[in-house]
Amino acid sequence: MNWTEQIDAYCERTDPTYWSEPINAVTNAAFVIAALVMWPRAKGQPLARALCIVLAVIGVGSFLFHTHATAWASMADVLPILAFILLYLFAANRHYWGLPLWPALGLTALFFPYAAVTTPVFTAMPWLGSSAAYAPVALLILLYAALLARRLPNVAWGLGLGGGLLVLSLTFRTLDGPLCPSLPVGTHFMWHILNAVMLAWMIEVYLRAVRSA
Repeated sequence: MNWTEQIDAYCERTDPTYWSEPINAVTNAAFVIAALVMWPRAKGQPLARALCIVLAVIGVGSFLFHTHATAWASMADVLPILAFILLYLFAANRHYWGLPLWPALGLTALFFPYAAVTTPVFTAMPWLGSSAAYAPVALLILLYAALLARRLPNVAWGLGLGGGLLVLSLTFRTLDGPLCPSLPVGTHFMWHILNAVMLAWMIEVYLRAVRSA
């Protein structure tokens, strides 16, 4: 794989220069701001603090991708998102379902076969484009919300709202290409802003659940 290969994936980018996506690049500050807002609220909760750190790293990784726009920067963008998903799943399995350490880790690991099965289903929907890779995450959040409705109704409501926010942010991500001719800056920047809000909210849902237990 050529790690320095240039990637032109978003409407705003018109050339390979560093600041070809200024709005997409700068709006990654939303992730860092969200992490800073949640950091003091996560005091005394190691998993929540870890989620805050990963949330900030998501902003840095995405900034690198929307400036360098290379294959290596794409990995810097994607890997922190995967880390957040896995860490949150582990936290949910431990505290929402009350699972011991190893069963919680095992259930978390099932995310990989789950994604392997569901991603092709969403990929078959051509209008989703590259957003198909994230659609299984929204579905999983909503599944957890449904399954927890009786056990932890407040958590279920919070997860439902988080899943709804992710669907909304994915909508803006998906519309970036189709709306490009009429909106040259694209809509991808709204994915950043709404996703930052959504991830911070997911941390808040976890904190409220742990502290009310």
